[in-house]
Amino acid sequence: MRHLLYSIPLAGLLAASAMAADVNSIAILTPEKGSDFGWNQQGVDSAKAAGEATGVEVVVADGLGYGDVRAPMRELAAEGVDLMIAHASGYNTAAPEIAQETGVPVAIVDTPDGLTEGLIADYTLSGHEGAYLAGRLAGKMTTTGTVGIVVSGEPPSWNSQSAGFAEGVKAENPDVKVLYAVIGPAAYSDAAGGNRVTTSVIAAGADIIFGQGNGSSFGMIQAVETNKATDGSDTLFIDVIGDKGSLDKGHLLTSVVWDMTPVYTAMIEDLKNDTFGTTGYAISLSDDSVKLLKTPQVDAAAWDEVMALRDQIIAGEITVEPVFDAEDVRSLVTVTE
Repeated sequence: MRHLLYSIPLAGLLAASAMAADVNSIAILTPEKGSDFGWNQQGVDSAKAAGEATGVEVVVADGLGYGDVRAPMRELAAEGVDLMIAHASGYNTAAPEIAQETGVPVAIVDTPDGLTEGLIADYTLSGHEGAYLAGRLAGKMTTTGTVGIVVSGEPPSWNSQSAGFAEGVKAENPDVKVLYAVIGPAAYSDAAGGNRVTTSVIAAGADIIFGQGNGSSFGMIQAVETNKATDGSDTLFIDVIGDKGSLDKGHLLTSVVWDMTPVYTAMIEDLKNDTFGTTGYAISLSDDSVKLLKTPQVDAAAWDEVMALRDQIIAGEITVEPVFDAEDVRSLVTVTE
């Protein structure tokens, strides 16, 4: 039995090494459709862009849900893909198991300690620098003196942005109150819950909502569109990861946009160079893989000031450290659940 357990990961590592110099196709697996203007779409679009940049075919397996993805991963491995990008934190158990079983390398999220050379890489991405800038913008533009954070769960990537946003608000104006509400432990697609919780945060005084939610963000936006702030002004929404500008009805203030193309391109190159699984991947302001979306709702003077702060972060004059633990986030905000 000891020989059997040892031979499976060894076979996987050898297979990954053998494929390292010749990467022909990759697959990205997402829980929701790749047309959500957010996490799933940015992942799919970035994978396609990385594939085009490196001459690699990209297979999209979207709308798989948040349950067991072992069966579709086995099918993709049998089809001969050279890398599977498991684009959901809920896939972090199944994906490494399938990598060990099939020898096909996988990339997982929110598991920085899960690296296995040649076989398993992690991309725990953090948009905390962009979220900090969004917080500075919210601190400048709030009229009620209260802003809100609404999240669909507390994965590390959401936590780091929540903390960055709260720190940005307080750096801009320490008197602004930051409310914090969680829809549920994994309510990523709960649009109804997003609407309900966001409505309650607006009723508590928030006139700007920083929402992190995948599909549930559409419920958050609906709440923002249909509820005035307590001072009678329009409520504004700050989105994450994607660009929902084409859907905006005048309430989208900005979005902390992520471009994962450099991340996936680096993964492909690491496979080719036999260095996959030896390091994690990151996004940042410095290469525009994290940036703020400018909308008509942004005050021009406030935008210019925030862009100057961006330059200071890139120059190292302002440091924004990522905070991945939920309890640390809660210490920075006023929890309202």
